[in-house]
Amino acid sequence: MNTVKPESIAVFCLTPGGLRLAKRLKQHLPLTCYCSEKLQEDGFVAFSGSFAATAAQAFTTHTALVVIGATGLTVRVIAPLLKDKLSDPAVVVIDEHGQHVISLLSGHVGGANELTRYLAGVLGADPVITTATDVNQLSALDTLAVQLDADMYDFRQSVKIVNQMLVSDQKVGLFWDHDSLPDTEGRWQSERYDTRGFITVNSLTDLPPDLSALICVSLRETLPELAIPVFKLVPRRIVAGIGCRRATSFQLLLSLLQQQLAKYQLDPLALRAIGSVVIKEDEAALKHLSACCRVPFELYSVNELRQHEHLFPSSDFVRQTIGVGSVSQPVAWLMSDGHLVGDTLRQQGVTITLGVSH
Repeated sequence: MNTVKPESIAVFCLTPGGLRLAKRLKQHLPLTCYCSEKLQEDGFVAFSGSFAATAAQAFTTHTALVVIGATGLTVRVIAPLLKDKLSDPAVVVIDEHGQHVISLLSGHVGGANELTRYLAGVLGADPVITTATDVNQLSALDTLAVQLDADMYDFRQSVKIVNQMLVSDQKVGLFWDHDSLPDTEGRWQSERYDTRGFITVNSLTDLPPDLSALICVSLRETLPELAIPVFKLVPRRIVAGIGCRRATSFQLLLSLLQQQLAKYQLDPLALRAIGSVVIKEDEAALKHLSACCRVPFELYSVNELRQHEHLFPSSDFVRQTIGVGSVSQPVAWLMSDGHLVGDTLRQQGVTITLGVSH
């Protein structure tokens, strides 16, 4: 899913008024501002051929595009570029007088609605947001997923169903499965998230009457059967430190990682990242594993691991091979700030230690 990053916002200025507005915005955000060669000033990048060509390039390299100009022109330029609501960047349009900021594309998952509100606040402008949940002062399932950095199975269809229920005045419950967190200190602070429109559910055995569906925020692999549709929203909180012999097979790593997650009843969608020692940066199976799981592959130096290896059992063979006596445990320790989960798996030259990040 795409979410707006402040350092990855491209602003397109089509008139002198657009340049003046962009300068105001640059005082608040680290923007990359584009304009024609005719209008170019210090701090602005000239279009690569044309506005349309530059916008097409930015569509794949930036998480948000802000056009200071006409909505119709913007629609015509981005129309051939649209692919998917879960990957398209946010697109926001501002009139050159800074009176209206319009969320045009990827309002929820892409973050255009949030960016629209922020830019409108900076400019003292009217935010124009047309998504049904926002118009009705409600949260949305995809908005909650972005805030939680969470995923779910059949995300697109689930969002469509749940959001339609919310705007149709149907009752949708929200249950925070705190017991699914492996760390007792890691309870979700539910008050931090936008849950407008959802009905709080405190127990799966005592549901409020007339619920049409239930959202479960949980890391748990399986949930109990209920009489209403249940949509599981899985925050990415689990990290895996992995050590392995050279040329270990991908299938073995995948099988053992799945085994370790299942041992602690953790949904595979809860995986946030895998990590290892920097000497493993070219280990094909580890790189393939991170790609397969769609998570980052994080690397730590031997010196970083040495600072924490005294906390864990060491192997003389591992120390002679890479310079530190343990890999998976200190890696998981660093990735989770010391919040490890259960015991380390040790099989067939592979070690896997899980942690939970906050």
